[in-house]
Amino acid sequence: MSFGGYALFNDVNFHIGDKDRIGLVGKNGSGKSTILKIIAGLNVPTQGTVMVPSSETIGYLPQQMEHNRDKSVIDEAMLAFSHLFEMRNEMERVTGQLASREDYESREYHNLIVKLNDLSDQLHMHETGNPLGEAEKTLLGLGFKSSELDRATSTFSQGWNMRIELAKILLSKPSVLLLDEPTNHLDIESIQWLEDYLAAFGGALILVSHDKRFLDRVTNRTVEIMLGKIHDYKVPYTKYLGLRKERMDQQKAAFDNQQRLIEKSEEFIERFRYKATKSNQVQSRIKQLEKIDRIEVEEEDHSSLSVKFPPAPRSGQVAVKTKNLAKSFGPKLVFRGADIVIERGEKIALVGRNGEGKTTFMRMMCGELEPTEGSITLGHNVSLGYYAQNQEELMEKNDTVFDTLDKVAVGDIRTKLRDILGAFLFRGDDVEKKVAVLSGGERSRLAMAKLILKPHNLLALDEPTNHMDIRSKEILKQSLTKYDGTLVVVSHDRDFLEGLVNKVFEFRDGRVIEHIGGISEFLERRKAESFSDIERKPETPKEQLASHAEQQRESAQPADYRQQKEEEREIKRKRQAIEKCERTIELLEEKIEATEKRLSQSPSGNELDELIKEYDVLKAELSSRMEEWERLH
Repeated sequence: MSFGGYALFNDVNFHIGDKDRIGLVGKNGSGKSTILKIIAGLNVPTQGTVMVPSSETIGYLPQQMEHNRDKSVIDEAMLAFSHLFEMRNEMERVTGQLASREDYESREYHNLIVKLNDLSDQLHMHETGNPLGEAEKTLLGLGFKSSELDRATSTFSQGWNMRIELAKILLSKPSVLLLDEPTNHLDIESIQWLEDYLAAFGGALILVSHDKRFLDRVTNRTVEIMLGKIHDYKVPYTKYLGLRKERMDQQKAAFDNQQRLIEKSEEFIERFRYKATKSNQVQSRIKQLEKIDRIEVEEEDHSSLSVKFPPAPRSGQVAVKTKNLAKSFGPKLVFRGADIVIERGEKIALVGRNGEGKTTFMRMMCGELEPTEGSITLGHNVSLGYYAQNQEELMEKNDTVFDTLDKVAVGDIRTKLRDILGAFLFRGDDVEKKVAVLSGGERSRLAMAKLILKPHNLLALDEPTNHMDIRSKEILKQSLTKYDGTLVVVSHDRDFLEGLVNKVFEFRDGRVIEHIGGISEFLERRKAESFSDIERKPETPKEQLASHAEQQRESAQPADYRQQKEEEREIKRKRQAIEKCERTIELLEEKIEATEKRLSQSPSGNELDELIKEYDVLKAELSSRMEEWERLH
C-alpha cells in the first residue's frame, strides 16, 4: 500500500485460517489499521489482492466511526438483525403471492414455492434464540445498565456509542472479526467480558491492541509489521517477544560469522592473487565467494518517542479546589457533594466505571462545563494543559501536522516546531500529512506534542495512552514521572498508573471518594486484585467511615509526618510485592520440576506436545517473575 509515493508496506503475504486468533502488532503508523481496512474491503491496495471466500462474513470495528443519533440504544443494537427482519418480510410477501394465485401448475408458482423454502432454510440457519434477549445480554455485558437501553444514543459519549457499534458487530455473528483497538473506550469490567466473549468466539479474529494482557489472553498468533514488511509468529504476544529476540540474535550471529568468512577469503585472495603457486586456491576462493548467499540483517525500528515536558512554572500550593461540586445532565445525576483539594506537585488518578463522571470532572476543571451545584476553582498562577479523549473531533482535519502546531505556537517556540514534531516521530514528509489521514496513535502523539508548546504546571490527561503503542506508553509514563508539575490522569491502564500516581479519586455511585497512596495501595485497601474487583464490590459503610477517619487524621498532621507515612507505606508495598513474587517463583519452580519429571517418563503423541507447551509457558512465566523480582530489589 502506497500513499503519495510513500510505501507503507510491500509484498505482504499471509493466510488467515478459520480458527486463527491473530494479534496484529507494530508501531503507530506502521499500517495495522490500513491492513484491516483492506481485508474489510474498505481500502483498495496499490498492488496485490485479498481473496475471501463468498461464504465468509466480516465484522469490522474501526478506531473512529460515525454514530446514529436518532435511535434508542436497544433499537440501534437490533439493527444487527435487520437481515433477519428483511427475510421475514420477504417470506410474508411470497406467502401472500402464493395465497392470491391459482395457477398451481405454472413455473412461476413453482419458483415461488422454491423461494419460500430457501428463505425458510436461511432464516432457520441464521436465527437462533431470541434476538431481543441476545441484544440486551450483549449490551449489559459491555457495561450498559437496563435503565439505559431506552435512552437515545445521542445522549451518550463517543465511547459508549462505540460500544453500541461493537455490540452490533458481535450480534451479527460474522465468521471473521476485525477489531481495531476495541478496548480503548472500555472499562476493565467490560474488557473482561469482551475477553470471555472472544475466547468463546468460534470464527477467525484479527485484533489490533496495545494492551499486552488482552493480547495474551485472546490471541494465539502474532503478525508483526516492521519497516514495511511482516513477520508471522504462531504464538501470543509475550512469547512472540521472546521468539523475535531469538530470531534477531540468530540472524545477527549468522551475519557476523558470514562476514568473518568473507573477510578472511577476501584477505587470502588479495594476499596471494599474483602468486602462481596459489592461483588454483585463489580461483577456488573467488568462486566460493560468488556462490555465497549473502545474509542480510533486517533493520530494526528503534525510533521511539522522546517526550520531555518543559519545567513547570511555580503555582500556588492549591492547584484545584472544589466545594460541594455536583453535575447533572437533565434528570441524570452524575455525581454530587464532591469536596476535592489537589495540591501542587500531586499526581492524581481518576478511576471508576465509564459514565461515573471522570471526563465530566476533567471538562469542568478545564472550564468546558459548568457545575450544576457548588464550585470548582483553579489555584493561583495555574496554567492548565488538557489532553481530551476525543482528539479527532478537536483537530481540524484539513490542517497538516505542522499547521496544527503552528496555529497555536507563539514566541521563540515556533522556531523549534520541527524539532518537537521529530521528538514525537513526525519526521521529514510526515509533517506535511493531513490530520485526516493520521492513524489514531499519530493523532494521540500530535495532541501530546501540542501540550509541549507551553510550560503548563497542571496537566489534565484523559485516557492519554489510547491508541499509543506499547513502547510509547512506557516512554510517556517515564516522562510524566519526571514532570515537576501537578498531574490529573484518567486511565483504566493499571500498568501505566503503577508507580506514577500518589493519590486516587474513585468515582462511584454518584460520589467521589479520595484514597491516599498509589494504585497498589488503593487496590490493597479495597482488598482487590484488579480494577474489575473494585468495580464489582462497593465499599461497606464501615469501610467508608474507617477510610474517611484515616484521611482526616492524616490531613491534620504536618507535611513531614505525611511524607514519613508515605515512605513507610512505600517500603511496606515493596516488601509485600517482593514476598508475593517469591511465593510465585517458588510455586512455578515446583510446577517446572513436576513437568520435567513427567517429560522424563517418555510420553508420546499429544501428551508430549501438551507437556512441552506447558513447560515453555512455565519457563517463560518464571523468567518474567525473576525479572520482576530483580526490578523490585
